[in-house]
Amino acid sequence: MTKKTKNIIILGLIMILTATIFTGCGQKNMDNVKAEENQGTLEKIKASGKIILGTSADYPPYEFHMEVNGKDKIVGFDIAIAEEIAKDLGVELEIKDMEFGGLLADLKTNKVDFVLAGMTPDAERMLEVDFSTIYYNAEHTLIINKKDIDKYAGVNDFKGKLIGVQRGAIQEDIAKEQIETPQIKALGKVTNLMLELKTGKVDAVLVEEPVGAAYVRKNDELYMTNIVFKDEDGGSAVAVNKGNEELLEAINKTIERLINENKIDQFVIEANDMMDNE
Repeated sequence: MTKKTKNIIILGLIMILTATIFTGCGQKNMDNVKAEENQGTLEKIKASGKIILGTSADYPPYEFHMEVNGKDKIVGFDIAIAEEIAKDLGVELEIKDMEFGGLLADLKTNKVDFVLAGMTPDAERMLEVDFSTIYYNAEHTLIINKKDIDKYAGVNDFKGKLIGVQRGAIQEDIAKEQIETPQIKALGKVTNLMLELKTGKVDAVLVEEPVGAAYVRKNDELYMTNIVFKDEDGGSAVAVNKGNEELLEAINKTIERLINENKIDQFVIEANDMMDNE
């Protein structure tokens, strides 16, 4: 190897090492900037006088549309919790309704300040955003067409069947793990899934029990099975941007208060009553 060749190799190694150092520093600086931005989110919320909630209002009794005094309004026990968070912060609540699958993207790009949508803090989501303490636990079940009651006695009868789930929701993983060789149909809205079920385009829809019960109450042709799916690591939590520690601490304080006052159970009952009186 000539001296010139050695010098070229050494120079190349130095360039690679320098690029690596600057890339690492650049990423570190970007992370620091992002963390600093998030640390100031609570101050910005209080300065603006409002906090923006991202939700998917097709998930009763968590969140759903209802006519109140002749106007469409988003209600539900998630909304009641969000209102308490806003009240404790001394700001107004603004609600943005969107498909469930787009919630975290809007959160990460600061289009919303926090997400309440019956969302489970699974490992994949926890890599993207931070979550509050769990505020509600529910089991999952299958909704079928009432005319098919005799076809499905247990979970084994759903082997290979077409199961409807909400796109981006935990139910897709539950179906794959706890039903043998299911076919999956994922749609953005639960209302569309129930329409698919009523028209025979899916064999069943997998949802949380309170949600299934809400749709069955409003649709005589639907039936909630007694099949229960547990998600040991599940439960619903509030999502905020990574590093948004001050806002997360404030949200956890409100959740702790609501749990201690048994308010969340009360909100669930009130949301179910609203659906019955709709």
